[in-house]
Amino acid sequence: MPRIKDADIVVVRERARIDEVVRDVVALKSAGGGSLKGLCPFHDERSPSFHVTPAKGYWHCFGCQEGGDVIDFVRKIDHLSFAEAVEKLAARTGTQLRYEEGGSAQPDRLKGVRTRLVEAHKAAAAFYAEQLNSADAQLGRTFLKERQFDQDAALKFGVGFAPNGWDGLTKHLRSMKFTDEELITGGLAIAGKRGPYDRFRGRLLWPIRDLSGDVVGFGARKLREDDDGPKYLNTPETPLYKKSQVLYGVDLARKEISRRQQAVIVEGYTDVMAAHLSGIETAVATCGTAFGVDHIKVLRRLLMDQDEFRGQVIFTLDGDAAGRKAALRAFNEDQRFVSQTFVAIEKTGLDPCELRLQQGPEAVRELVARRTPLFEFVIRATLDDYDLNTAEGRVAGLRAVAPVLATIRDRSLRPEYTRLVAGWLGMEPGAVSDAVRQATAKSGASANSRQGSGTREEARRISAEVDDQAAAPQPRWQRPDPKLTSTAVERESLKCAVQIPQHVAPWYESVEPQAYTAEVHGAVHAAIVDAGSPGAIADGHQWIEAILAACPDDALRAYVREFAVDPLHARGEDDEQLRDYGTAVIARLLEMDATRRIVELKGRLQRTNPTEAEAEYNRQFGDLLALEQYRRQLRERALGET
Repeated sequence: MPRIKDADIVVVRERARIDEVVRDVVALKSAGGGSLKGLCPFHDERSPSFHVTPAKGYWHCFGCQEGGDVIDFVRKIDHLSFAEAVEKLAARTGTQLRYEEGGSAQPDRLKGVRTRLVEAHKAAAAFYAEQLNSADAQLGRTFLKERQFDQDAALKFGVGFAPNGWDGLTKHLRSMKFTDEELITGGLAIAGKRGPYDRFRGRLLWPIRDLSGDVVGFGARKLREDDDGPKYLNTPETPLYKKSQVLYGVDLARKEISRRQQAVIVEGYTDVMAAHLSGIETAVATCGTAFGVDHIKVLRRLLMDQDEFRGQVIFTLDGDAAGRKAALRAFNEDQRFVSQTFVAIEKTGLDPCELRLQQGPEAVRELVARRTPLFEFVIRATLDDYDLNTAEGRVAGLRAVAPVLATIRDRSLRPEYTRLVAGWLGMEPGAVSDAVRQATAKSGASANSRQGSGTREEARRISAEVDDQAAAPQPRWQRPDPKLTSTAVERESLKCAVQIPQHVAPWYESVEPQAYTAEVHGAVHAAIVDAGSPGAIADGHQWIEAILAACPDDALRAYVREFAVDPLHARGEDDEQLRDYGTAVIARLLEMDATRRIVELKGRLQRTNPTEAEAEYNRQFGDLLALEQYRRQLRERALGET
C-alpha cells in the first residue's frame, strides 16, 4: 500500500490538537503546569492518571503506561492502522493527503477498511435523510408529527427514511464506488442469492454516532403493519458498530455530560429526542441492548467519574414491573460508578416521549428533577415482595434488605437508611443495624442473591472493614474515608472557607454543625466559627492564623494547614470563577445536609400514625415539603455553578 508522504503526516500532527481529539472520548480538567488529566480510556481506574500536554502534543497514562502523540491515540482508541488514523485526522482537519505513488488524492481502493466504512455510513445517512422528504416517507413524517417532532428536530438528530424497495441504498452507494463487500461488512446490506439487498426497508431511521461524531450504525423503526420484522431493527455487530459500547445521542450529549457532570439514561431514540428538546441535553440511550459495563466505561470518562461529589447518573424508568426489573439491573452495576446513581420513575407508565407529548417539556424536566436515589428505590422494591403487616413478613423483609444496606458506598448514609428502613418495618433502628452486621458477616449464601455476586462480595468487604475499624484503636481525629461522597464535599467546603473566605462568607453563614458528618470536619468548622466565620478578617494569612488559634490541639491544626494548601478544584482562578465555585460547593454541602434531614423526617412520618396524632403528622409533612423545596433550590444552585 502506498505510503502517505511524511510532510503530510507532519501537517496532520500539527493541525490535530491532541486535547481536542482526546476530549471526544475523555473529559479533561487542568492538572497544573499546562497539563490536563482525565480517566484513562485504556484501563479501568477510579482516579485520573491519564495526562495530556497540549503544548507538546503528547499524552501519557501513569497507570497503564500507555502514551504517544495524537496519531497513536486515535490508532489505539479506534483500533486503526497508522495510515487509517492519519486519514481520520486528515478528514477532521481538512488536510489533503498525498501518497508516494503520486497524485494529490488517495484512490478509494487504497483507503483503510474503517475509513471506507465510515464514509459509506456517512453517505448512507445523507441518503436516508434526503429520502425523508419523498412520497414513500409519508408514514415516517406522520410518525414524527404525531410526536411533535418538526423538521428542525429531524434535521438535528439526522432522522431519515429507508425506501420501500429492495436495493435503493445499495444502488446509490454502488454509484459512489462502494463495493458490495463494503456494504455487507458495514451492515448496510445483506448478502442474497441474487446479490446484496438493503438491510433497512420502509422504516424510519436514526443514525447512531460514536463520540467523535462518525456514523457507525443505524436504528430503524417499523412503520407498516405488513412489516413482519421487529419493532426496532439495529445494525448488526460490525467493525464499526459494537452495540455494547455505543450510546445513542452521546455525540450530542457528551459536552453537556462533562459540563453538568450528569448523564440521563433513557430507553429509546424518540426518548432521547424528547429529552433534549425538553432541555435535558445529557440524555442518551442504549441501542438494542441492556445498559452494561462498556456503557459505564464510556460515561465514566465523560463524567470524570472519580472520588469527588458532582457526578450523577439518572436512569428514567416506568413505574411498572419492567421498570422495577430494569432498576434492579442498574443496581447490579451501581458499584462500578463513583458518581451518585438515581432513578426517575414515571408512575403513569409514560416514557419521556409520551410525557412531553401529553404534558409538555416541563413534565420531562420535572421527571428528572424528582429523581430518587437508586438505593432507596431498590430497598422499597425489595420490601414490596413481603407482607409487612405480619411479623413474619417484616422479619423476612429485613433479612432481604440487610445486604442491600451494607452495599451503600457512602457509609455516612448507612445509618440514615437504617433508620428509614426501621420506620418502614416498624422496628427499632438497633434491630436493623444488628441484622445488617449479621448479614454481611456471613458467606455469600446469606446475601441477597437477586443483587448478584458483585453485591455479595461488596457486602462481605464492608462487613470486614466495619469489624476491623471497631477493633482497632482510633486516633483523636480519625481521617475520614476519602472515597465517601460526604468526605469530598465536606473537605472541599472547608478548603473554600479557609482559602477563599471572602467568596463564600454569605453562604457559609447558613452551615450548621450537623452538616459535617466526619468528627474532624465538624471540629475544623467549629474553629472557623470561633475565628469569626469566613470574611471576618480581610488578610488571608491572619485569617488562617485565627483559625489555627481556635483549634484545641496540634493534630487539628495540621488538618487546617492541609486545607490551606490543598488546591481547590475550581475551573479558574479569577474572582468570579472562585465565587461561583465556592458557592456551588457550599450549596452542595447544604443540599446533602437537607437530604439527610429529609430521610430522617420521612422515617419519623412513617412511624407517626396520622389518625392518632394528626396535628403532629401535618406539621412534619409541612416541614418535609419545605425541605424538599429547599433541597431543589440548592441542587439547582450547585449544578448551575459547577
